[in-house]
Amino acid sequence: QVQLVESGGGLVQAGGSLRLSCAASGRTFSTYVMGWFRQAPGKEREFVAAISRGGGSTYYVDSEKGRFTISRDNAKNTVYLQMNSLKPEDTAVYYCAATKAYDYSDSRAYNSWGQGTQVTVSS
Repeated sequence: QVQLVESGGGLVQAGGSLRLSCAASGRTFSTYVMGWFRQAPGKEREFVAAISRGGGSTYYVDSEKGRFTISRDNAKNTVYLQMNSLKPEDTAVYYCAATKAYDYSDSRAYNSWGQGTQVTVSS
């Protein structure tokens, strides 16, 4: 497994932007599909975005297409989530996760998780 540490969360006004980072340990980062999920209070964890091992393919939940961008730098063992035009409903704890499975949108497919970073969007 790979160890993951997220950073970059915080408080931002609606319409603002944040860039989340997730640093991974180990030498096998490039062998994992990486995903971002989020969990708002009282709600289930939901898929946000995923990126293929080499970064050539990206996947998004339909509601976030055009606002969020996932990317990765395998040389730095880091995956990013750029979030623009943030809305109060984006408020949640954001988690990065790693999987070697193909079902990138199912949280059950991921076996390594970070501790999460809080994103709060004020109206």
